[in-house]
Amino acid sequence: MTEEEFKLSLEDELPPPKINTALTALWWQKKGDWDKAHTVVQSGSSMDAAWVHALLHREEGDLSNANYWYRRAKQNPSTESVLDEGDIILTNLIS
Repeated sequence: MTEEEFKLSLEDELPPPKINTALTALWWQKKGDWDKAHTVVQSGSSMDAAWVHALLHREEGDLSNANYWYRRAKQNPSTESVLDEGDIILTNLIS
């Protein structure tokens, strides 16, 4: 799947089949459904899922929890906007 295909899929009601937990959670986050994104990401144990988890808590404004997940993801806390960080994560997960 390409970034463009992922972004086009945001017009659909459900995420694309066969994408991993981190991408599925990011898909729901980009659709504006924080609760569903958080529920999905909680089932993931990868560093990619931890990075999306950090993004979600940052979006929520819970920076201490976000920082915990950044450490789990081995990522530095972002200074980008939440939207831009989501795009950065997408680029990294797709490539």
